[in-house]
Amino acid sequence: MDQILFDEVETTRTRHIGFITGGKRFDFTLTNSEHFYGKTIVTCLQSNRSALLDSHDIENIEYLAKFFNLTQEDAQYLSNFLKLPLTDSLRHDQY
Repeated sequence: MDQILFDEVETTRTRHIGFITGGKRFDFTLTNSEHFYGKTIVTCLQSNRSALLDSHDIENIEYLAKFFNLTQEDAQYLSNFLKLPLTDSLRHDQY
């Protein structure tokens, strides 16, 4: 028999970011939700892959490269770019 583990409705803060760096285009959606204990849902719109990330997770370049199928260099660009959106003061006030 199926069981519903959770069914919550909440207002989230969503940010859509598109940028070019290192010769590669990135299109991401960042969704902040109280449901994931301070982590942001980061979705790559090109690959349709999502990860729960916080400011510590984006420092792991190998993980970003493997998960989003990027070169180490592109993963470093992504990490540098996501530092501000994942650590901005509005986000932390939410939790």
